[in-house]
Amino acid sequence: MDAPADKTLDDLEWDRLVEAVASRCRGPLGSKLASDGARARLPIATTIEGARVASAQTAECMRLLEAGEALPLDGVRDIGPHLLRVRRGGALEASALREIVTTVAAARAMRKFLHARRAQMPALLEACPFDPSLDALHDELDHAVREDGTLDDRASPTLRDLRREVANLRARIVRQLEAMLVQHDAILQDRFHTLREGRYVLPVRRDAHEKLPGIVHGTSASGATVFVEPRALVERGNRLKMAEAELAREEARILAELTELVLERLASLEVARDALDHADLRQASARLGVDLGARVLPIDDTPSLTLGAARHPILLLDGVDVVANDLAIEAGRGLVLSGPNAGGKTVALKTLGLAALMVRAGLPVPADEDSRGGFFAFVLTDVGDEQSLQKNLSTFSAHVTNLSAILRRVRGAHAYGQGASLVLLDELAGGTDPEEGAALACAVVDALCRAHAAVGVTTHYEPLKAMGGTDERLQNAAVGFDVAAMQPTFAVTVGVPGASSALDVATRFGIPEDVIATARQVLPERSRSVDALVQELEEARRQLALDRAKLDDEAREVAAARAAQRQQDDAERARQQKKSDDEVEKLRSAVRRAREDLRQARRLLKRRQDEPTTRDVKRRIEAAAKVVAEHTRDRTDEPVGQPAEAKDLKPGVKVYVPKLRAEAEILEPPRKGSVRVAAGALRLWVDVDGLRMPAGGGEPSARPAKKAPPKKPDAPRRERGQAPDNTLDVRGLRVEDALAMTTSFLDRLFGESEPTAYILHGIGTGALRDAIRAHLDERKEYVRSFRSGSSREGGDKLTVVTLC
Repeated sequence: MDAPADKTLDDLEWDRLVEAVASRCRGPLGSKLASDGARARLPIATTIEGARVASAQTAECMRLLEAGEALPLDGVRDIGPHLLRVRRGGALEASALREIVTTVAAARAMRKFLHARRAQMPALLEACPFDPSLDALHDELDHAVREDGTLDDRASPTLRDLRREVANLRARIVRQLEAMLVQHDAILQDRFHTLREGRYVLPVRRDAHEKLPGIVHGTSASGATVFVEPRALVERGNRLKMAEAELAREEARILAELTELVLERLASLEVARDALDHADLRQASARLGVDLGARVLPIDDTPSLTLGAARHPILLLDGVDVVANDLAIEAGRGLVLSGPNAGGKTVALKTLGLAALMVRAGLPVPADEDSRGGFFAFVLTDVGDEQSLQKNLSTFSAHVTNLSAILRRVRGAHAYGQGASLVLLDELAGGTDPEEGAALACAVVDALCRAHAAVGVTTHYEPLKAMGGTDERLQNAAVGFDVAAMQPTFAVTVGVPGASSALDVATRFGIPEDVIATARQVLPERSRSVDALVQELEEARRQLALDRAKLDDEAREVAAARAAQRQQDDAERARQQKKSDDEVEKLRSAVRRAREDLRQARRLLKRRQDEPTTRDVKRRIEAAAKVVAEHTRDRTDEPVGQPAEAKDLKPGVKVYVPKLRAEAEILEPPRKGSVRVAAGALRLWVDVDGLRMPAGGGEPSARPAKKAPPKKPDAPRRERGQAPDNTLDVRGLRVEDALAMTTSFLDRLFGESEPTAYILHGIGTGALRDAIRAHLDERKEYVRSFRSGSSREGGDKLTVVTLC
């Protein structure tokens, strides 16, 4: 396994993809990729494990970009030349040290960023090691070097003192020069001072320079001005030069020390530089994937490519409206592409080759989400015109030379188990006698398939198309040509050969009709028949595609209609639900009013029990029942079941009660046109008229209701012994909860004409017992009397209630 040959990269225009990745880099790697030798800087994995690791890293960066984040690559500089200088023993300038500082800062930010996302980006974290000890180097260099790339005064006390001394000397010399400009104005050429050879001088006229004693340090280009260092400044100038020299030595010493620090961590710096470049490469690859609408393909163990809706990436970069095609190829099999020239055969071939290399390079492939990649150890191509006058090779000879090299490589790789090959051959064996060229093409394809190579080949040879239809290792595919529009469709159809349509293409490009007519007459009958048959097949396929598109449109219309109907049904259900909710709220209000009337009736009975009060209570109860009945009647409901007959109304039988809009169970036989029923916790008398038998006949329940004895007002009844259905246990409850349960319990027993109730409250502090008995004392309407339990019944922890 090795890197792809230059010919393969040239044939597939790999450099265009490298440029696309380089333009999306944020660090110095972009300029490195754009320079000579860029192919070596965009690694193409030589093992399937390497390809999977690269793909995983790119996928992590794509997810990061899709989440609106990016790797922290600000401040990365190209420190490679600086590190090389250090390795060779040279000292670094302060500006170079500053670039190392910013790059180390970026390395620290990247290290923290990846560690904070170790769960989301494990592959990139492993591929980008950073030495934490570089943080100390960063702090030392940052302390000594300013952001503008000069040494800071903090680098050493001596440096600070020397810089102060130099500054003071210069200031004194300048003040003295300014005074001399005024003093010697008459002999000066201009009113300024300047530097010559590091010495401060005045511009004196040539004819008057002897009037200013001093040292001449040169003349102007015209010779009219003489630059004189005044003798009064010579001594200070000498001291300044000596101070500057000492300052330079101190700066050189500091730079040497700082360079030594870099040398000590040179290996870690080189690793950090490479890790930052690698992170930049993976993020640039991810950006390319986002821009192309591409995805990282999962890599199968088998050498194969399955591309759904694949698009040529370089055409996408050029802004071409690319026709997407489904393409598939695998080791030991071949794809025979045929059809008209300029129809897209070579584009499809190159799409396969680029996809194979992009998988190995960890680049996203423009294809749909169902696509899968495979690892091809060798990608070999013979695409384009290889005519060479220098080598005395014709186009055919050059192709044959390439074919010979490809066959040797593929057979050698197969024989030594070096991995599968992907071979892409454009116009195989073209440029020679058609019959011999066809025979050679068939033999080459057969030899490559036997060597377990995946073969993609474009051809106009009928024998090779026929081989694609009969050899189970091969599959035909055709690029379309719209005869009516006289232009290619660029769509690839797998499973059928394509017509070359050479005469139709010639017509499209302006060959006169009379020439085309003569050509059709010269064309052998067999070729005309085959071409016509293939065109017929292509037209049938095109019509089938139109019909399928029509069916798809109709299916979408049906789906839209169903969705609209569902929406309408949902709206109707919502309307009905709202109506039902409104009715429920009205019912609740009616029930609340009825309950209030019942409470008032109870209060009246508690205060007085004479005949007028009894009549008033009866009136209130009837009014409450009427309110509930009116609000529970559904005038729109259809009658449920058959009308009930008196003979069927036995205890335990289920009946439908219209006023309740629910089923109820008969508790007692009919008396005086009414029957007592139970609907959940509700017990009441209802008119026999209107009752209906539900579906199923309303069979008696397995446990018929107990028949209550007729109630005789004011007549004492014999106590009934304690049983589970007449005993209430409120031990451990709060007083208010116990009183609420006691009220509900006594209401139920009173409605069932039970003579005795037992309330088990325990003893404890006696507070619960006293509260219950005080409550019973207030319920004279249905509590006749109560007492403590006997010793046999449980004593004072039980209260026995005798009901009215």
